[in-house]
Amino acid sequence: MRREQIHACPLWRNVYARNDCIFISTNPDLEGMRGLDVARVKCFFSFKFNWEVYPCVLIQWFDKIGNCADEDTGMWMVKPGVLEDGSPNLSVIHIDTVYRAAHLIPIYGPEFIPHTLKFYHSYDMFRSFYVNKYTDHHAFKIVS
Repeated sequence: MRREQIHACPLWRNVYARNDCIFISTNPDLEGMRGLDVARVKCFFSFKFNWEVYPCVLIQWFDKIGNCADEDTGMWMVKPGVLEDGSPNLSVIHIDTVYRAAHLIPIYGPEFIPHTLKFYHSYDMFRSFYVNKYTDHHAFKIVS
């Protein structure tokens, strides 16, 4: 069995926030990305109700761009989900719906990237991303 760590911490190595991205199983009857959505983990937490513990995740949704993978790259494209008022589309989900970690690649525009941009700014600075199916063979199988 494979094990991976998904991080959500405000100060990773005392330098920057780390909020990993994940695949969420939203429709197990559909294959690949049609049955999965992408989100960014903001916080892991749990609460107890009637003596039962509910492990949860606070996430920011990503919206798919189009209904299929990009013709040139073969990768799906996503953008951060926002509500009508421009605020991030956040939700609390049960941790059992998390399928696995996801890796996103920024879609670079025609502008130059500032030299001051650090890798940990990527999810906040870019407006759209490729869902990287080349991360490993598991990602290739589920995202293709």
